[in-house]
Amino acid sequence: MIVLDSTPSLGPLLALGALRSPFRHPTPDADFPRTGLLLPGIRPDLEKVAAYERVCGFATGDDGLPVTYPQVLGFPLAMRLMSARDFPLPLLGLVHTSITIERYAELPGDGTYDMTVHVERLSPHRRGTEATVVTGVRVGEDVVWESRSTYLARHRTRHTGGTAGSEPPEPLPVVEQWRIAGDVGRRYGAASGDRNPIHLHPLTARLFGFPRAIAHGMWTVARCLAAHGVPERAEVRAEFRAPVLLPATVEYAAADGRFQLRSGDRVHVEGRVGPLLGR
Repeated sequence: MIVLDSTPSLGPLLALGALRSPFRHPTPDADFPRTGLLLPGIRPDLEKVAAYERVCGFATGDDGLPVTYPQVLGFPLAMRLMSARDFPLPLLGLVHTSITIERYAELPGDGTYDMTVHVERLSPHRRGTEATVVTGVRVGEDVVWESRSTYLARHRTRHTGGTAGSEPPEPLPVVEQWRIAGDVGRRYGAASGDRNPIHLHPLTARLFGFPRAIAHGMWTVARCLAAHGVPERAEVRAEFRAPVLLPATVEYAAADGRFQLRSGDRVHVEGRVGPLLGR
């Protein structure tokens, strides 16, 4: 584990990852960095937490961090790993396909935490290669929060098998209809630090093949969880199925611990919230 003394700066990392992307040749059996990163002693900036709560729809003023916020704290470490020379997947075009979160205890906003990030594995996917990146939050020796995110690099592959969540999900009953403003990508980017150009403006999104800017995947799942509610000890699973083009009118649907964000028959996010067992 490499110990860092400060949070990496996202701008230079994204630029470096973009420069190295054309020279990457992803395959499921490629080597990948085996050494993780540790950033000790993180104290959340409460103003940034409040901005994040507002843009995602969480109640402001609560003592605990939103269940998705540690992913924001760990994102710069993940970008450092994925922009490094020995990471085999190109950062440009990398698609966040799923996330699983396990929260073992509520995290106070004024707490001090140690963040860890490592690449767990590469896996074949019917559309290319997926990397699983694990982000952890520790207090002392105890893991209090952990996520597993999968990121897909699309390329030609002989792998024809399906992947989890490849079948269309059954529609859930609609709870609310949301109108999503065209600037939500810029507002979420300011709150989270994730200023990927595909989320910010139509012009920059078109450079990457999108007709308009798209909402951050982590914003869509955070918005759903803010509406759904999450117990103190919880497991969250979510799959990102289709981008939300901004501005948009979408439906939030939920039942029996499951939730969806969709536009008509098109499901953007499919997920589940349940109590955490064990530990």
